Amino acid sequence: MPYRRLPNTDQARVRALKTAVEKGELYNVRDLAITLKTLFEARNFLQRFEAAQIYYTQCYDNQSRASRKHQSNVKTARLYISHFIQVLNLAVLRDEIKVAHKDLYGLPDTNTVPDLLSEAALVEWGKRIIDGEQRRMSQGGIPIYNPTIARVKVHYDIFLDSYERQKNYQALTSRSLDELASMRDRADELILDIWNQVEANYQDVTPNEARLEKCRDYGLIYYYRSSEKVKKENKISCL
Repeated sequence: MPYRRLPNTDQARVRALKTAVEKGELYNVRDLAITLKTLFEARNFLQRFEAAQIYYTQCYDNQSRASRKHQSNVKTARLYISHFIQVLNLAVLRDEIKVAHKDLYGLPDTNTVPDLLSEAALVEWGKRIIDGEQRRMSQGGIPIYNPTIARVKVHYDIFLDSYERQKNYQALTSRSLDELASMRDRADELILDIWNQVEANYQDVTPNEARLEKCRDYGLIYYYRSSEKVKKENKISCL
């Protein structure tokens, strides 16, 4: 015997509910395989659930589109910040800048570049470098060139702006997903109730394949086990 399986994706849940709800538009009350109460609940819930799914999809798409541009900004900011620190370290090695001045940037005495892999690190070190260079120049220090701190700041500000926007996109996507996820249990309850009513309504229909077909018309999905598939294929090949 084939077995049924409840939908396991939001799109499949929407399809299952929509299929059942559409029967209310096609059949009169006496021909319906589900109660009017269930049909009314499913119709109202479907509107909210489908709207939540569409909103989540929109949020996710907006985040994905923004992410591509954001990653480009991240790459450029990392390049400029890293390059500036390397030039600063070389200036220290050439005694053009005192080692003690590295404290203004929050940099260690060792001529190394901090770990800039994470975006949070870029936010932190970009601010440190910009503030440190401004403090050093205010004390009469000669500015670093190639890249200048002005150029670094331009790309850092672009990155910071897209970083904040990306966090907002991520927050919207997360909230919309939480809202959608909170509705899934109710969606599964409604679908299970509908499917149970449909199967109960058609339980006396024979042959079995005709009964399954009537149930499928309401959106029920049946799966055949591997052994059943083989038997079915052999039966068809013998015809």
